[in-house]
Amino acid sequence: MVALKSAGRFALVIAFGLLPTLVAAGEEDVRKGVDAFIGSAAVESVTRTPYAGLYEVVLKSGEIIYTDDKTSFIMDGRVIDTRTRRDLTQAKLNQLSSIDFSTLPLDQAVKQVKGNGKRVIATFEDPNCGYCKRLAKELAQMPDVTIYTFLYPILSQDSTAKSRSIWCSKDRAKAWNDWIVSGKAPSGDDCNSAVVDRNVELGQKLRINGTPTIFLSDGTRIGGFVQLPELEKALARVTPR
Repeated sequence: MVALKSAGRFALVIAFGLLPTLVAAGEEDVRKGVDAFIGSAAVESVTRTPYAGLYEVVLKSGEIIYTDDKTSFIMDGRVIDTRTRRDLTQAKLNQLSSIDFSTLPLDQAVKQVKGNGKRVIATFEDPNCGYCKRLAKELAQMPDVTIYTFLYPILSQDSTAKSRSIWCSKDRAKAWNDWIVSGKAPSGDDCNSAVVDRNVELGQKLRINGTPTIFLSDGTRIGGFVQLPELEKALARVTPR
């Protein structure tokens, strides 16, 4: 009897010992299957989920799809927990889009300090972006905030020229606001600043595909224009540093 129990325990240990290898093998099979379906090495990561035997596949484009262990189907849509009503897909997208705020090269941004400046945000903006101009009017009303604006010209060559001219101005914050709020063209020389080029590289690395894009100090990303009340609510959820 003792021998049988020992044998059973040994078999159980062997089974559990193999489980990580089997799971890893399944994830690798899914990666190969999705890459084959798309026709390129498009998969960033594969994770088995605890629901319905699905595998969560994060693509290098930042998109999320789902499949089974044999990649016999591809599901492009939202997974929602009916018990908690939580959108699990959006939660993962939020996680993927967040950044480590402390790694931002803030010396490459136009800095404005309003009031006590305790709250901190960073924005990536194109000077010719209409929604950036609308955002500027909202930010002009915001108290007690430090704003780091990364000049991110992605719309046109004129955007690049204006960005360089603003960066090369003696008072960058004034030059930025004169243009983005008041429509007064920057008078600084186009000094061909490498900072603007580095901002474009940084934005591409962070997968910023549109402007404005806002980052809160906890790394949360807010894509697109938001009105002041919505931004204030988002900031209120961030623990002050």
